[in-house]
Amino acid sequence: MSIIQNKKAFHDYFIEEKNETGMVLQGWEVKAIRAGRVQLKEAYVIIRDGELYLIGCHISPLKTASTHIDPDPTRTRKLLLRAEEIRRLIGKVDRAGFTLVPLDLHYKAGRIKLEIGLAKGKKQHDKRESEKQKEWQRDKQRLMRDK
Repeated sequence: MSIIQNKKAFHDYFIEEKNETGMVLQGWEVKAIRAGRVQLKEAYVIIRDGELYLIGCHISPLKTASTHIDPDPTRTRKLLLRAEEIRRLIGKVDRAGFTLVPLDLHYKAGRIKLEIGLAKGKKQHDKRESEKQKEWQRDKQRLMRDK
C-alpha cells in the first residue's frame, strides 16, 4: 500500500531499475509517516562511505508524538540495502552516469519501505515527447470509450 509517490521523478528522469530499501527511522517519524505527513518531491539519494542516505525528505512532526524531543524534519536518513546491491548500484552510478532518486514510500508487512530508482536525466525535448505520448494515450482511451 503506497503512502506517497514522487511523480516529479518520473517527469524528470528515465527510470532504468527499481530497488526496495528499508530506512532507519525514529519513532516520531514513523508516526508522522503513518499520518501521511511526508514529502518526497525535493528528496534525493547520495552515496557516502559505501552507504546510501536519503537527503531532503521532509517529515513533518506531529504535535502529540514529539513533545519530549526536538525533531529535525529534513535530517539525513540511512537506507538499508544488502552490501552486494549497494556495490552494484555504486558501480552503475559511478560508471554510467546514473543517479538514485526516491520513487515511492509504502508499507510492506507492517514496515515502511522506500523504493529508489536508478535514473538518467531527461532533456527538455524528452519531457515534451513524454507529455505528447501521455496525451495521445488519453485521447486514444477517450476515442475507444466513445465508440
